[in-house]
Amino acid sequence: MNNPARRAVYAGSFDPPTNGHLWMIREAAALFDELIVSIGTNPEKRSSYTVAERQAMLEDITREFSNVRITVFENRFLVHYAREVEARFIVRGIRANADYEFERSMRYINSDLAPEISTVFLMPPREIAEVSSTMVKGLVGPKGWRDMIRRYLPEPVYQRILREHNKT
Repeated sequence: MNNPARRAVYAGSFDPPTNGHLWMIREAAALFDELIVSIGTNPEKRSSYTVAERQAMLEDITREFSNVRITVFENRFLVHYAREVEARFIVRGIRANADYEFERSMRYINSDLAPEISTVFLMPPREIAEVSSTMVKGLVGPKGWRDMIRRYLPEPVYQRILREHNKT
């Protein structure tokens, strides 16, 4: 690990990774010396893709970034994980007012738990601000879904989803 002062963690479920996630990764990779993209697992949530599948998708879409690595953390607070990997920053996305309110509260809680770790908020451009994994998964199925979801997913993720649905 080169310089802990310039290491950041960007965490999410990435179920599946979207163009919005990729935008966040691209922006954060440009801001920090090292970006750890970490799949957070929550035993309370049922995911559509296994951790291994999500990890493979993230590795596929981040190959071009030499300063990005993919990890997994489970059943821990993100701020504690950031401290564990010696990251000084947590990267979070703000898409809408509801995200802002939630993330603002979490930032203050994280600061109480680990004041040495700062939260950096990024706001995606308008054309992808409404893209979420949940929204994409909700579009799969009805006639025309393949064309509909293509614009929201990185090509390797889109191809993986097509392969999976061609099996069924």
